[in-house]
Amino acid sequence: MLVALVIFAVATAACAEEPSPTSTPPSTGATATTTSGSASSSSFSAPTTGATTDTTAGSVPSTTTPVTTSSLPELQGLEYASVAEVSFPILVTARPGDPFALAATRAGVVMVLDEAGLGDEVLDISSRTTVDGERGLLGLARHPDDDARLFLHYTDDAGDTVVSEMALEGAKADPGSERVLLTVDQPAGNHNGGMIQFGPDGALYLGLGDGGGAGDRYGNGQNLDTLLGGLVRIDVEGGEATLWQYWLRNPWRFWIDDDLIWIADVGQGAYEEIDLADVTRQGINFGWPLMEGAHCYSVDPCEGDDLTMPLIEIERGDGGSCAVTGGVVYSGSAIAELEGRFLFSDYCGGYLRSVGPDGSVADHTDEVGTVGQVVSFGVDGAGEVYVLTTDRILRLDPLR
Repeated sequence: MLVALVIFAVATAACAEEPSPTSTPPSTGATATTTSGSASSSSFSAPTTGATTDTTAGSVPSTTTPVTTSSLPELQGLEYASVAEVSFPILVTARPGDPFALAATRAGVVMVLDEAGLGDEVLDISSRTTVDGERGLLGLARHPDDDARLFLHYTDDAGDTVVSEMALEGAKADPGSERVLLTVDQPAGNHNGGMIQFGPDGALYLGLGDGGGAGDRYGNGQNLDTLLGGLVRIDVEGGEATLWQYWLRNPWRFWIDDDLIWIADVGQGAYEEIDLADVTRQGINFGWPLMEGAHCYSVDPCEGDDLTMPLIEIERGDGGSCAVTGGVVYSGSAIAELEGRFLFSDYCGGYLRSVGPDGSVADHTDEVGTVGQVVSFGVDGAGEVYVLTTDRILRLDPLR
């Protein structure tokens, strides 16, 4: 189950000098397929080019109602509790109210996570994926209304993107039941994106990077004929994949909270960014590679009515920053003071910070300390938060 650690700094790869491509770029667009025994073509649609968005995230309404803290003892601080030691955990996920969470490693192993720690193995797809570069099992989600349906995002042994569904009975998935919903050719071993999550409309959302290399090498950042570099909306019943919001560099992790989506987009060499938008709105343009963070990158000037500015940017080196790691919106009850805030970190910085919908940032690092290479976040069925490093799963707890 354990795999040798790959240097994932690279992992969310925000360095200016990046790995060389491992194959030739795709001609145009991405391949969208559905299979049920045999492959058949599904529809692919891009957003209309006339879509415009607000130039600031400040107009996005907050949909989170703060929880009262009057019944809780005064919060003295925060701390991490070590839950498990495991090589390269990639996510912890659960639906609200689930009695157990699922924890997955990048190598392709999914396990039960509950109060006793890591438990039984749910699934092992290590023979179907590879951990070269930034590849592997990258995303996992349970169907919001059907206990028997599990969805995965991984790169196959050729390095290409696969989104599929498997049957789940109790806490055991059936790899033989796999139904592929989407495949996308990947020209390089980095910027594969990662997160999948169901939205308020019942669709599955997928974050994909720009195809890899440095500086949008393959020109996908401003190309509406590919799914690369975008937030993809997948109709899991009809098999349709739509480029929903676009021009992102590498949205390794995002989080959907009611109608809001928080996207931690890894920067090139100067700025990391966190975007906030209405997930129900199609055609939002986050600007890469015209912009990096709130600054011009490939062109100057880079202003435009169709560009959505980040909620916040993090300058390279701030707290040791090199590659932003998102992130979840706190929805538990143990630390109600954080309700509605998006928690995030950085692969190199290892800090813990939070940001509200108004852009206010709080730094919690003095309380919890730095923990090395943070690669992901997660939640359990109670909404409590987990922070994942390259070798540990930590739970965020209050000190009262």
